Amino acid sequence: MRRRERWGRRCARRSVEAGVRVPGHTEEKTQWEHPKTGKRKRVAGDLPYGWEQETAENGQVFFVDHINKRTTYLDPRLAFTVDDNPTKPTIRQRYDGSTTAMEILQGRDFSGKVVLVTGANSGIGFETAKSFALHGAHVILACRNMTRASEAVSRILGEWHKAKAEAMTLDLALLHSVQHFAEAFKAKNVSLHVLVCNAAAFALPWSLTKDGLETTFQVNHLGHFYLVQLLQDVLCRSAPARVIVVSSESHRFTDISDSSGQLDFSRLSPSQNDYWAMLAYNRSKLCNILFSNELHRRLSPRGVTSNAVHPGNMMYSSIHRSWWVYTLLFTLARPFTKSMVYVSPRGFSLKEQAKKPHTQARMEFRKDKRIILLEKDSALIRSLEGHSL
Repeated sequence: MRRRERWGRRCARRSVEAGVRVPGHTEEKTQWEHPKTGKRKRVAGDLPYGWEQETAENGQVFFVDHINKRTTYLDPRLAFTVDDNPTKPTIRQRYDGSTTAMEILQGRDFSGKVVLVTGANSGIGFETAKSFALHGAHVILACRNMTRASEAVSRILGEWHKAKAEAMTLDLALLHSVQHFAEAFKAKNVSLHVLVCNAAAFALPWSLTKDGLETTFQVNHLGHFYLVQLLQDVLCRSAPARVIVVSSESHRFTDISDSSGQLDFSRLSPSQNDYWAMLAYNRSKLCNILFSNELHRRLSPRGVTSNAVHPGNMMYSSIHRSWWVYTLLFTLARPFTKSMVYVSPRGFSLKEQAKKPHTQARMEFRKDKRIILLEKDSALIRSLEGHSL
């Protein structure tokens, strides 16, 4: 114990000499003032979801992470401190291509909020639903395939048994299914604070739905349009509420007007001779943009906002599964895209590492510097471990 204290004092002294801010190794406190610049930091906001602050019998305050089942003396909010005397804002962006959904929602508590995500059994939809659920929201996964939707719910509950997640059947290619879903949702007598229109079809061969419309157009746009109309009264009663429409940057590469500048309805649901899969997708995404803008204009005075988002060109998902040509292209581009499943340099995903013996998985987990934000200072990491209960 004395050796550890002497080592801690040496680390603290060297850290001060180097001009960096570190946790106090001997007092188990945090050094808030930079020794050279005089800038100060402070903890702000609530604890990350799943964390609780408790006090031991000797009066020592410690923190419990119920999700990852770990305990520490260090306040987890230390990773997200803010300037105590903020100066002029910088132009540096807050998020980048490596930011995860969990990081974006860090510190936010969605307890009491109801979130509906379409196409939430895989890909971006699943990550969105999982992140909301792990931050306290009651999440409804609206999916066509109930088997896969139920598996997605089980995966979320496997990460946190207190998460509130359920699956409901929704087939956007059937307007009758959309109507039935809306009726079933209203029968629950719950609010709706966030509606994420995420489900989409891409590169489908030409086909008509049972409603007589081209499939890509109905799944990507018309089905969501109808769903929002049916749930509009619930959204307004739940205000402030928000609708998120997942569109695409590819909406720029098409047009739905004729030569005279008027809307050409035949382009929205084209015949087989006039059909091209990529163009149909682009047009449906343009419809998403126009719909979101008009929805915001109409409902924002009633407390419901609408935003259309582009998920990013460098995100790998399974949206290409409908045609082998796009599957080949996506596979070739895979090394240059961001995966939603983290894989370490040793080739193991975090899920696979979790199945290994604790010691082995822990060693491999720590060797990846991209996982732990403070890995650049290995001495500091070891000192933090020394404070764990």
